[in-house]
Amino acid sequence: MIENFEVIKIFILSIISFVVAILFTPILTHYLYKYKIGKRIRNSKKAPIFLKLHKKKEGTPTMGGIIIWLTVLILALTFYYLPKIFQFEFLQNFNFLTRSETLLPLGALIATAIIGLIDDLLGVKGIGVHGGGLSVKIKLLIYTLIASFGAYWFYFKLDWDVLHVPFFGSFEIGLWYIPIFIFIIAATSFSVNETDGLDGLAGGVLLTSFASYGTIAFLQGKFELAAFCAVIIGALTAFLWFNINPARFIMGDTGSMSLGITLGIVAMLTNMVLLLPVIGFIFVIESLSVIIQLTHKRLFKGKKLFKSTPIHHHFEAIGWSEPKIVMRFWLISGFTSVIGLIIFLLDNVW
Repeated sequence: MIENFEVIKIFILSIISFVVAILFTPILTHYLYKYKIGKRIRNSKKAPIFLKLHKKKEGTPTMGGIIIWLTVLILALTFYYLPKIFQFEFLQNFNFLTRSETLLPLGALIATAIIGLIDDLLGVKGIGVHGGGLSVKIKLLIYTLIASFGAYWFYFKLDWDVLHVPFFGSFEIGLWYIPIFIFIIAATSFSVNETDGLDGLAGGVLLTSFASYGTIAFLQGKFELAAFCAVIIGALTAFLWFNINPARFIMGDTGSMSLGITLGIVAMLTNMVLLLPVIGFIFVIESLSVIIQLTHKRLFKGKKLFKSTPIHHHFEAIGWSEPKIVMRFWLISGFTSVIGLIIFLLDNVW
């Protein structure tokens, strides 16, 4: 009976999140268009192919990710405080904010979203590297600092130093847990940020990834964490309604940075982080293509291996249409997410 109610709770929260985000969208888009808070395409001689492919998108409103994290924040605070203020015991059943499961990912989501928002504003104003906001190095530093706080929270506050390896069991790794945590969170954030380059691409891949980890959390009995993922999924679905090509607005760093870090933390909370390269396979391929391209250029005197990176731009450059790339990447992401779930289930019965 308890699990039945939790399923109902998760579905209801997801639907409420979708509705709130849909209703909030016209307000946000009104201000984005009114104040011309649009994407600025960097006029860099180092990326002529990217410039040619995406120049037409200049001026498309950015910071659409606000819809996602603000909806999650509103629902978290609403269902936490309303029962306390008005003594609505029924609403207490829908509270999903707890110290052990959701306080850290929610805090990381909001903190990183604000930093990403600042980066987006710098880009709109033409401030920063090539007039595009914060540099990759600065972003990686920010990811690392936030990940360091998360590692501290896990290790010293939650007393976690165990890493689970599917089919082999769980291992206490002591202080090694901290650098591993930092690497995973920073890498996930970077990868999601790199994936956010085509209409609907990052949003769709994030949707399947959070759905997989939400399912894993539920099967582990972490119902509040599963509900947290469901709220993100509801808001992401509403965002995608307007972000599908041609996008009414784009996610921006306020969405991709925050959701990337949050996904990594959720993976750590389920102790199934080693499934992240499988579930988030598209993120891995995207970031790996960038690393391979940079390495190849250094080793072979500036010669490129791909026409443009991340790899979704390479497919654009060879003639694939944007919707075709996005749909195929979504299909791959859905497929690998299911594989991740299969591995999780097999690991539990092995």
